[in-house]
Amino acid sequence: MITEKPIRLRGIVPPMVTPLKNLDTLDAEGLERLIEHLITGGVQGIFILGTTGEGPCLSYQLRRELVARTCRQVGSRLPVLVGVTDTSIVETLGLIRYAADAGASAVVLAAPYYFPLSQAELVEYVSRLVVEIPLPLLLYNMPTMTKMSFEPETVRQLLDIPCIVGLKDSSRQMDYFLAVRQITHQRPDWSLLVGYEHMLVDTIRAGGDGGVCAGANLFPRLLVELYQAAVGGCAQRVEEIQQTLIRLRRIYTVGHGVTASVQGIKCGLAFRGICEDNMAEPFSRLSAEERGQVETILRLENHDATW
Repeated sequence: MITEKPIRLRGIVPPMVTPLKNLDTLDAEGLERLIEHLITGGVQGIFILGTTGEGPCLSYQLRRELVARTCRQVGSRLPVLVGVTDTSIVETLGLIRYAADAGASAVVLAAPYYFPLSQAELVEYVSRLVVEIPLPLLLYNMPTMTKMSFEPETVRQLLDIPCIVGLKDSSRQMDYFLAVRQITHQRPDWSLLVGYEHMLVDTIRAGGDGGVCAGANLFPRLLVELYQAAVGGCAQRVEEIQQTLIRLRRIYTVGHGVTASVQGIKCGLAFRGICEDNMAEPFSRLSAEERGQVETILRLENHDATW
């Protein structure tokens, strides 16, 4: 059972990319630079082994190494959240226990992928799992990858479990977010975070707590400032930052397929000398021509020191 005091997350929590040297080797030096880049950028937490972190593509050994290195370097400076989604509950529980021993603050769980579950089965699965875990847990609504959602009624049923402390919504559906926000008002200790940065301002205005925004890997200060401006009601600054982000987000469209945004972000980090841009197999980093496009986009915005 849970032994940690539940955490309340607000602000920007980057879903950190996983710097790689090759198929199954971390770019350890790049990881260190990336973590410090994020912390210096003012983020309120770090989420590893999520979609942007290519978690499902990584070996179990590499996942554990990433957890250990990240928790050791971050220490008590920020909460570290660990993605633990797997098709095997045994592997999920094993990674949760490893994360707890390494010093992680919480774990993040999406629905098991491959075999779709009914909502009743999903409630039963989560209810069984939380009995055995030693850390707070956030639900991760990612229907694009898992083929199913944590429906609002399912969230309502899970709301009474004390160690479930929030939800990251990557559905891209504002109606869903609003429905879940209405339900989770019953739990003032719950964190409701959005996964897509273009929705960040609207969800904050609707009572959301912040964002797990992939772009914060590359420009954390800009996303933190956007969050602060939205919370503070500074409409003019919100609009200025939004326009900058629209231009910067063009790097997400240089590559192709579901990992295009990760390719663009990793390329940008390599361009800035932070970490290597190798992708987890079966995906590849951008071509030389595409890398040039990303560099051009970033150079055009390099005058903005806030990112």
